[in-house]
Amino acid sequence: MNADYELAIDHDKPYEITAFAKKHGLTTRAAELILFAYSPSRAACDTAATAFLTAVAVQAKRQAAR
Repeated sequence: MNADYELAIDHDKPYEITAFAKKHGLTTRAAELILFAYSPSRAACDTAATAFLTAVAVQAKRQAAR
């Protein structure tokens, strides 16, 4: 089977919670919530994970500045 075709098929499959959490360095609970809100779109889930991690980093920076 063509490798590009296989990538396209995998792209259409929803993430498994543990794989998604590991990919983005999230807790299982955070991954579960993001996947619940944005599945089955992998692109939307990836974007949401990045936004979540950015928000967490900004909040941590604000807390450290106090």
